[in-house]
Amino acid sequence: MFNPLGGDFQKLQQQAQAMQQALQKEEVTVERNGVRVVMRGDQQISEVSVDGIIENRIAEAIGEAVKKTQELAAKKLIEISQNQQ
Repeated sequence: MFNPLGGDFQKLQQQAQAMQQALQKEEVTVERNGVRVVMRGDQQISEVSVDGIIENRIAEAIGEAVKKTQELAAKKLIEISQNQQ
């Protein structure tokens, strides 16, 4: 079977895991119009505050939405790769 990744899938998988671990340690903070969002590099919401009041329920809802879109993207990628074989 043809392997477009050059046959070193395990090495590629290890690199992806290392990148994900590194991204979990990074944070981005955006403040706009009284809203502050802190997000990790792996797209997980750490904190949402509105006018200085922490709103964990907003962070949880956004985090759930991000997770669902990531799952959707993974499913689509699998579908596309299966259709190309």
